[in-house]
Amino acid sequence: MKKYTFVAAVLFSALTFVACSKSEVVINSIADLEMKKIGVQAGTTGESWVQDNVPGVKLSSFKTGIDAALDLKNGTIDAVVIDELPAKEIVARNPDLKIVRDQAFADNKEEYAIAVKKGNTSLLNSINSTIANMKSNGDYEALVAAFMPADGAIAIPANIALSGSNTVKLGTNAAFPPFEYVEGKDIVGFDITMGQKIAKDYGAKLEVVDMAFDSLIPALQSGTIDFIAAGMSVTEERKKNVDFSDPYFASEQVIIVRAN
Repeated sequence: MKKYTFVAAVLFSALTFVACSKSEVVINSIADLEMKKIGVQAGTTGESWVQDNVPGVKLSSFKTGIDAALDLKNGTIDAVVIDELPAKEIVARNPDLKIVRDQAFADNKEEYAIAVKKGNTSLLNSINSTIANMKSNGDYEALVAAFMPADGAIAIPANIALSGSNTVKLGTNAAFPPFEYVEGKDIVGFDITMGQKIAKDYGAKLEVVDMAFDSLIPALQSGTIDFIAAGMSVTEERKKNVDFSDPYFASEQVIIVRAN
């Protein structure tokens, strides 16, 4: 009896210690990320920001933000740093997670743009023309309303009929909703519909090529794809390797943590 009581007491004490240890991980701002285990998507600006700005970080890079969120749910990491809209989608599907915002992120929003191979001015000029036309004729607002509705009810537009003797290849990472993601057997999203408009204006058919985010720029440089539409932020480092279109969206980083 005494032995059982002792073992039970030790076990209870151990469980209490584990529970207390988990509850001690409190993240309410960027400052709280110091010395924490942080998950990011490989090759993103979130990854480089954490590397450059979080002292003593234990960084884990994942193929997708969703993979990072799963490790967060399992307690393997303490937080995920990712772009705002994908974070909203992840949290909407996982009520045991929540978003933490920081004014420093809000004050330093990132601009998304389309990337083309260095020197491909013909395609770049056509893309810029498409973006400008979409913003002037209402197509851009319609696309925002379709994929970023206030009520959360996404309405995927019908595919645009495309024709032409040539095909342009759009490289993306289909794990970044609502910009690109898999719905059934199809890759859909804001960037995909915009890519269809780009192909139509360019007089070409469109092929969507899904790959890891950190493989996109090497694929563009090698000619495997013709342009990147993947919620890609414009950075000085990336501009050394690709040419960017005019920006088409602004976003900020946020932090995902466990809700409890």
